[in-house]
Amino acid sequence: MPRPPHDEPVPRRPRQAASEASAFDDLVARIRFSAREGRIWLDDQRMLLMHVSALGVLRQELIETLGMERARGLLTRVGYNSGSHDAELARKLRGTRSASSALFIGPQLHMLEGVARVESVRMEIDEERGHFYGEFHWHGSAEAEEHVRVYGIGSQVACWQQSGYASGFVSRFMGRPVMCQELQCRAQGAPHCVMVGRPVEEWEDADAELRALQADQLSLGLSAALRPPQPEPGGPLQDVDVVGVSAGFNAVCHMVRRAAQTQATVLFQGESGVGKEVLAKALHRISPRAAQPFIAINCAAIPAELVEAELFGVEKGAYTGAQSSRPGRFERADGGTLFLDEVGILAWPAQGKLLRALQEREVERVGGTTARKVNVRVVAASNLDLREEVRAGRFREDLFFRLHVLPLRVPPLRERREDIPVFMNHFLRKFSQRDGRRITGFTARAIDAMLAYDWPGNIRELENLVERGVALAPDEGAIDTVHLFVGGEELPADQFGLQRDGLLHSRASRPLPGGDAADGPGPASLGERVRALLDGDGGEPQGLPLGAPLAEIEAALVRRALARCDGNQSAAARLLGLSRAQLIYRLKALDGAGEAPAA
Repeated sequence: MPRPPHDEPVPRRPRQAASEASAFDDLVARIRFSAREGRIWLDDQRMLLMHVSALGVLRQELIETLGMERARGLLTRVGYNSGSHDAELARKLRGTRSASSALFIGPQLHMLEGVARVESVRMEIDEERGHFYGEFHWHGSAEAEEHVRVYGIGSQVACWQQSGYASGFVSRFMGRPVMCQELQCRAQGAPHCVMVGRPVEEWEDADAELRALQADQLSLGLSAALRPPQPEPGGPLQDVDVVGVSAGFNAVCHMVRRAAQTQATVLFQGESGVGKEVLAKALHRISPRAAQPFIAINCAAIPAELVEAELFGVEKGAYTGAQSSRPGRFERADGGTLFLDEVGILAWPAQGKLLRALQEREVERVGGTTARKVNVRVVAASNLDLREEVRAGRFREDLFFRLHVLPLRVPPLRERREDIPVFMNHFLRKFSQRDGRRITGFTARAIDAMLAYDWPGNIRELENLVERGVALAPDEGAIDTVHLFVGGEELPADQFGLQRDGLLHSRASRPLPGGDAADGPGPASLGERVRALLDGDGGEPQGLPLGAPLAEIEAALVRRALARCDGNQSAAARLLGLSRAQLIYRLKALDGAGEAPAA
């Protein structure tokens, strides 16, 4: 008796020309020209017409000024940002399209924007398993042509901005970092450019592309798994969570590196959970004080009456219970870095003593009579607006100006959405390895929900939700929305809606459990969906007589769905509007009845 086919990711068939033309019409309809206002819009994104020769001049200036490698990195990151924004439009337009046809909106936008003619050679997508393989041919690349015009045929690939675009688009769409590498280029004398995309961890020889997306070596870019940080010479300090590719994150990394080479006091400002302590540790790691201690104190976690003792130390007998002398955080950090987290919460008396320690570079223990010199680099952080706290009389103005030497604002996660797929993948790997779980990835619904969520708790909240998902998702299964948003989190009101057939779907039209759309543009009604499954590719019926028993109809539906999806059980379940577990249950029942469908 034949067994049900294995659930292996398989190539999806390319869309038919009629469907592609229809999608192009959808995209063209979203372009708006406002000549009187001097604006061009693609959906809600402002666009700009630019001479190709101007692009060539820009490339030449960057190469001559910054050098080939730095110019490549800058243009790659510009492309990544553009691709990530276009992926947001693709999610809006997805409708009931399959993953492959919706993702092909990216190449279509490339063509619409005048970059090149893109030919899809091969594309494999399984979102629940995080699997992606894409191979594309670019014909007439404007970027390559301009490079050849200025520099002639050479030995290196030249479509830097467009490879960044492809990486940003697919990463945002898939909800995990995907690296697209140009394997041959018109600038090398090839007849056309060839681009191949895979999840970043699957590449073994993409160092140039990975370096291009790292604006600063402080960051591990798309994935910390590729380059595990080396142990610190002075201790176990590591900054393994410094990952990201967004412009806001890269700007902070540049500022941290510049600040690290000075002795100036640094003040990290930003909402709770944006990673201020992680960046403070990174600053210490790349500073001249790296071999010395990094000491952190959360000012909000210490009772007001104990803050002075924690900061400056205690002499024996200073108060009841002080049975021995002990150094404070300033003394323990001597020669290194002292990180004062949530400094804005300090009580007024403690603020005055902290100000004196910063000014005099000396501390006096509680109950002591001797001042002790300390050589400490102070790094502070606050999620409060300290200027407002000064105006309200809750924070000393003189202490504010002492701390506010090098202020660095860390943007919230909602302002750097390009980093969300990077963190999703990073924390999934982290907690799966820690807990010994075999979680394959995220469902399309979960990806959409996480990209649409506003993340009031920022990176810390995202980390907690992924940890929750790893704990609740089944082994060898994917994390779904029901595993993530179960703690009272509020998704946007427009995150869900109804399809024409009454089934619930997400904002990007990825149907929710029990309402998964068919591969490709789905029929409008349940009856049409059933007929589409029972009919052959050429419209020929499958031989079921009118009035056939329900069990035979169900077996035919399952058999047809598996055949259409080439044995991919997850895809077949989506086609039938079932969960994968529900489909497997039916397969086992049919197997027991001698009706196991063959692919």
